[in-house]
This record gives sequence, C-alpha cells and structure tokens, in this order.
Amino acid sequence: MTSTFHDRELRAAAAHLGRRRFLTVTGAATALAFATNLPGSSQAAELDARRALAADPFTLGVASGDPRPGSALLWTRLAPEPYTPDGGMPEARVEVSWEVARDERFTRIVRRGTATAHPEYNHALHIEADGLEPDRVYWYRFRAGDYISPAGRTRTAPAAGARIADLKLAAVSCQAYHQGYFTALRHLADEELDVVLHLGDYLYEYAVNAAGGARAYTGGRTLPAHFNRETVSLDDYRMRYGLYKSDPDLIAAHAAHPFVVTWDDHETENNYADDIPENGVPPEEFLIRRAAAYRAYWENLPLRAPQRPNGADMRLYRRLSFGTLAQFDILDTRQYRSDQAYGDGWKTPGPESGDPSRTITGSAQERWLLNGWRASRARWNVVPQQVTFSRRRSNSTDDYTVSMDAWDGYPASRERVLAGAETAGVENLVVLTGDVHVGYAFDIKRDFDRPESRTVGTEFVATSVSSGGDGADRPANYQRYRDANPHMRFYNGRRGYVTVTLDEEKARADFRTLPAVTAPGAPIGTAASFVTEAGDPGLREV
Repeated sequence: MTSTFHDRELRAAAAHLGRRRFLTVTGAATALAFATNLPGSSQAAELDARRALAADPFTLGVASGDPRPGSALLWTRLAPEPYTPDGGMPEARVEVSWEVARDERFTRIVRRGTATAHPEYNHALHIEADGLEPDRVYWYRFRAGDYISPAGRTRTAPAAGARIADLKLAAVSCQAYHQGYFTALRHLADEELDVVLHLGDYLYEYAVNAAGGARAYTGGRTLPAHFNRETVSLDDYRMRYGLYKSDPDLIAAHAAHPFVVTWDDHETENNYADDIPENGVPPEEFLIRRAAAYRAYWENLPLRAPQRPNGADMRLYRRLSFGTLAQFDILDTRQYRSDQAYGDGWKTPGPESGDPSRTITGSAQERWLLNGWRASRARWNVVPQQVTFSRRRSNSTDDYTVSMDAWDGYPASRERVLAGAETAGVENLVVLTGDVHVGYAFDIKRDFDRPESRTVGTEFVATSVSSGGDGADRPANYQRYRDANPHMRFYNGRRGYVTVTLDEEKARADFRTLPAVTAPGAPIGTAASFVTEAGDPGLREV
C-alpha cells in the first residue's frame, strides 16, 4: 500500500468523526494510519540484498545517537534514489549486517549482527548495539549486499557515577535547505566533541524550488519539481528527509559525532501547538499530517525504540547522563503546549498569556522534569530545548512586546520551572536553545521583572545552520534588544553553532560563526566566548 493511497484512506475515515470523538480516540485516523502499515502487517517478501540493490543504498550516510554507557544507537536508511518516496527500494524486506570496531580500519571488531530493513519503515534501521564499554570511541558501518556504508564514529557515555574531567558538546538548530549551505555542519564535523545536541528545525516544510532556493544551483543541477510544494503527506516528508540527509555536510557531521535530537515546529508545520495547526485546518486533517511528520522524523533520525511514534503521539522528552558531571533533560515544547496567546506573534503580554493554567511543556513533562532535578546528583543540569527561555522585550518602553511562541508567552510555565529548580537545589542550570536564527547568551534571572534579582542559571542560544541566509553580526534591532534586556550578555546574527565545554569548575561557551551561507566553503571563527562558574551563576566574557 503506498502512503499516498494510505493518506486518502485516512482522510476519508477521519471525515466521518467529529472533533470530540476524533480526539478522544487519539485520532482514529492516525491510529489506522500507523497500525495498518507496520512491519508484520503487510505481505512484503524478503529479498536477498544482491537482488534488491542495483545501486549504492547508503546515499544518506550513517548516524548514531543518544549515547549510553554500554550501548550506541546506530542508524542508516537504504535509499539508492533518495529523492523518491520509496528511496528506490523494492516493497520487500532486506537483510543488512552491521559491525562496531575499536579502530577506524575495523581490524578489532567488538560487536556485529544482522537486522531487517522493512519497507514499512522506509528501509530505515535503528540498531541498539550493546555490550560496549563506557566512555569509549567506536567506529561502525553497515553492509547490504555488495555495498558497504561509510564508516561512522561514535562515543558511549561514561558509566553512571563515573567522575570525568570534562565534556564538550555542540548545539545546533534550524537548517533550512533553501536558505543556504550547511557549511557550519562541515566545520562541526571537524570539532573535537563528545556529543551534538540538535535543537530543532532539522528540516523545513516549505517549498524548495529547482535551484535549491538561495543555493542557486547552476550548471544543469536541478531538484525535482515535487520539492517545490509544502510537505503534507508521508511521501512528502520522507522525500524531504531524502533531500536534506543527502547533503554532504550533514552526512559528515552525523558520521563524526553522536547526535541527541529534539524537534521544534518545522519538522511538522510552522508554529503548531499540540493539535492546533497554524492555518486552521480541521483537527483530523492536522493530526494525520502530524502523524506522518512524526513517523518520518523517527525513520530518519538516530532515536531509540522508546521514541518510536504511536500514531500522532511520540514521546521525545527523555533523560541522558554523563557520569556525575552532567544530566541532560531533553524537552519537547511543541507537542503538549497550550495554543499561543493573542493569536501568536510578538504581542503585549496580558491576562491571556499570563493565565496560570497555560503550559508550554504539558503537565506530565513538567512533573518529569522537576522530579528528575530532585533526583539529580549531577554537577551540571543541562536542558536542551527549542524556544527562548529568558525574557526578551522588544524595547525599553512601556509598549514593549514579547514573543508569544517562546517561554515569554507562557510565563506561568517558566515560573513553575524556575521554582522547581530552586526547590530541587539546582545550582548549575544551563539551558540550550535554538529556533531564533541568532546567537544569544543570557543570565537567567529568578525574577525577570527585577533586573537586580538573583541569577539562577545560564542560557546559550545556538544560531541557525542556514535559516535566515547570511545574517549580520549586529542585526537591525541589536541595540534595542541589548538596552531592553540587561540580562542579555551576547547577541549575534550570523550562522553557525555554539560549543559548550563543561568541567567541575565552569562551563565555557564558544559562539562559532560564518560570514556567509549563500555560497559554499565559508571559513568559521569565534564571535565571542563566555564562562560561568560552578556554584556562581552569571556570565563573563573571556
């Protein structure tokens, strides 16, 4: 059954359900969607890989993710023709072998096995390679028929309770294919890192024209016409991942480091909130789209089995630990949030946005976060998430506005989180953020209404990989923002990423930026570096 036919069938079924009944059954249409098209539910035959593959199936490279002390999650997807819905693969199961080695020449193999690539999952593989040693670098690769994948490099997490000297991570976000090259990711691949946190907008749902938008392809290179429309169906999302993941700079970054991923909005639709879409389509239509987007996201990213979606629901928030040095509480601020107040956008805050019942995380995730902090014994509590946590006023006058899509639009949620951190005794809070296509560094204040109030943590906002085009060191609103937000210690509008090095005494952030992304090959530099001391929150430039 093709997914195009599948989507039509779902819409016909969903059209007979009212909103209340549709939502109470967790979306009957989406349940139908992803219960009738799972491995074991079709009559797909199993083919020998040599017969099934007429060309290299590893066009999307390899990836690893969510490192744990004794295991690594390894990913690939067979797609000899990545710009097509089925990736150029037959409607058949294909056996793939994998191996993990201590060295990049694969002379010391420590784990190997075989797995089945199912057509129902677009021939994606998620291998949980266990029996590995903690805090060790490994190399991995796959084989299908006569084809061997590129080798990837990964690293397991330190053992629980282990004391480690330091941990270096990078935070990235917002990689719009049509707005520039992924040059930042090529440089990221060359960094010495333990892990990469991708904070959302891994892809964009918007149309990409034949020239690749701002990439302005020439010399006869053009993209297929089906990319020149917004993604809606499962076929659309799968092909869009094929476009993005075939980018050589993204392939290089995934091959070099393990990734920990979370989404924002554009992996599904701009600024959606829970089951409420941006453009007011019926809920059954949107939840079918959300289910398709979530499924394609899981198929194409290095996520473990607990993150596999169930219809239009996907448990993406989760916790990872790196010895006693750092606990990572990865949030999802999109799937469970209340609708944006005042119709979204930048608005003057008021009773609607200040309603104490409003939430950006949902109550279950909020309890999970606060309970995790109470149990944490880590030196640093790091929160990778999507939208700006600290207050951002548009100007210093009384008619200021704030973003209703960020935590400013959910101040009761922010207050509950800050109060929970205080009650739990969290001393070294670091929030990592994406979304806004600029780099920020904030002192997190216990009470943003009083600039003199206590600083309780640090927020580092990673600029975009490419979204927004080339950007500028000082955007047009630079001085207004700095004047209106005294806790904002840094603001830069170029593209790139931020690296953060944690040790027992301090956290250091280096904001790495590029002069341009609309032409390939730009050099990278460091725009600014900041340090916050353990036990003494507050940023100082170094």
